[in-house]
Amino acid sequence: MINQYPVWKYLLIIAIILAGVLYALPNLYGEDPAIQISAVRAEAVSDEISDSLQRVLRESGVPVKSTELADGQLLVRFPDTETQLRAVDYIKASLDSGYVVALNLSPATPNWLRSLNALPMYLGLDLRGGVHFLMEVDMRAAIQQAMERNAGDIRTLLRKEKVRYSIIRPGLDSVSIKFRNEQEREKAIDVIDRDFGNLVLTSLDDDGIELVASLSDVEVRETEKFALQQNILTLRNRVNELGVAEPVIQQQGSQRVVVQLPGVQDTATAKRILGATATLEYRAVDIEHDVDKALAGVTPPGSRLYRERDGQPILLKKQVIVTGDQIVNARSGFDQNSGSPMVSVTLDGKGAQKMLAFTKESVGKPMAVVFIENRNIVRLVDGEPVRTTRKVEEVISVATIRDVFSKRFQTTGLDSPKEAHELALLLRSGALAAPINIIEERTIGPSLGKENIEQGFLSVVIGFCLVLVFMALYYRVFGLVADLALTLNLVLMVAILSLLQATLTMPGIAGIVLTVGMEVDANVLIFERIREELRNGNSPQASIHAGYEKAFSTIADANITTLIAAIVLFSFGTGPVKGFAVTLTIGILTSMFTAIMGTRAVINLIYGNRRAARLLI
Repeated sequence: MINQYPVWKYLLIIAIILAGVLYALPNLYGEDPAIQISAVRAEAVSDEISDSLQRVLRESGVPVKSTELADGQLLVRFPDTETQLRAVDYIKASLDSGYVVALNLSPATPNWLRSLNALPMYLGLDLRGGVHFLMEVDMRAAIQQAMERNAGDIRTLLRKEKVRYSIIRPGLDSVSIKFRNEQEREKAIDVIDRDFGNLVLTSLDDDGIELVASLSDVEVRETEKFALQQNILTLRNRVNELGVAEPVIQQQGSQRVVVQLPGVQDTATAKRILGATATLEYRAVDIEHDVDKALAGVTPPGSRLYRERDGQPILLKKQVIVTGDQIVNARSGFDQNSGSPMVSVTLDGKGAQKMLAFTKESVGKPMAVVFIENRNIVRLVDGEPVRTTRKVEEVISVATIRDVFSKRFQTTGLDSPKEAHELALLLRSGALAAPINIIEERTIGPSLGKENIEQGFLSVVIGFCLVLVFMALYYRVFGLVADLALTLNLVLMVAILSLLQATLTMPGIAGIVLTVGMEVDANVLIFERIREELRNGNSPQASIHAGYEKAFSTIADANITTLIAAIVLFSFGTGPVKGFAVTLTIGILTSMFTAIMGTRAVINLIYGNRRAARLLI
């Protein structure tokens, strides 16, 4: 018989179907409103914290569906969103600032499916709800910070070259340098022009002998471009703390960044994480003055009073040796001598020069590491949560400089390996290169997302059912086979989206609906070809064989051209357009499999082993 598949083909098709059903299954279980608690300072959320929070919620009459303590994080699930929102105030009031409390929607997938890495596909902001931010980078601040760095570098260079100056004063977009005579200014121009080719130097004599250094137009554009790119990189790393699946962080124009966090309902927590400015400063310890006098209010000029983590006061020099933006790499690990957590730091060229110059003059003297962070504090006041932001500067390490070093060294004094890992992550991404301002903020509630899901699902069901009815009535047995293939196609699409952990959006649903029509088109071409062969007097078996063989090239041409269009859309499109292109691409590939191999296998099982007098087509 010419219409028979070898056994291995049937086994392959069955294996693909079973795998598709397995990996599509998690999408039936839905999601639970949940609260995720993770530690900032402590190594992990302990069993005692978990028991304490469960007791607080129980005494407050808040029902809890389940709790999960894994990977140092506590996940508390609730029966509905109202209960989740009611519970978050009690949880935040029960914890100190060392913990991050984030609201999200957690998949209710059974453990046996999760053990097979079978997870539901992600839903986009328009389907799941979440927060949308439009942020603007303060480019003036970026230029000002660049000029402040240049001022410090110029100061160090002139001292090194023994060029005398009266004062160096950084401004908003330039650095002003005053000299005692023109000879010193001319020497400074030669030195600065040699080492700082990106600066434009202008001589002024209106108010003394002055030299103004400013950035060239090209350098201004490069600085702004770097600030935007650095902020995008930093934001990408910071949303990890929120546990957000498939966040959207992309550039819009030359100064703005769009951030979409699906599933996040706590806007305040999202804003705190995105706007955080955690970084390090390395400063010299002031060992020449008395700390007790500084505590009494008499702080020596050039120094500032800080506190260590244990509360001990310490005097540090105001001049910063190296800042976080000069760190090019950071890795967490353990100190070989003490076994305590540490971060291995690598500096850029300018940072290495500064550290080398400082350590040459400071062997045997102490150097401190200052950790700077903006923390969000939440307290219940008269039953209402009140949030405040507080800048915390604390000395995490004081070590004596034993030898001269420059580019690579270690930072110790951290509380836990987890804190060392998070600090290394922040340092690798760097602090925000310039402040960001949230100019547009939208919260899309789960109810709106639910409505979008229902409407999208309804559109798929209506289109799907109409096609099923038409095919069954018009092509009879062959139509029912096409309906079976169509159902399998939807299952395989959902399975692949889940396996790839792709994000489904409303345009993605449109791509699914379009794919349904495309698969039917392939089946119609095959079935009409079979009917044409029957009209030409061929036998049923020969007609089936010729129908699939001759229609294949037409189906392939149509699908390949659509696939090229989908690839172009994915390559050049953004956001929703990419979502449409992804589902369209997956749909083309699965529909080719189900419309050709799938239906052929079923038709072969029905007609391949017998001599049929006629076909029900």
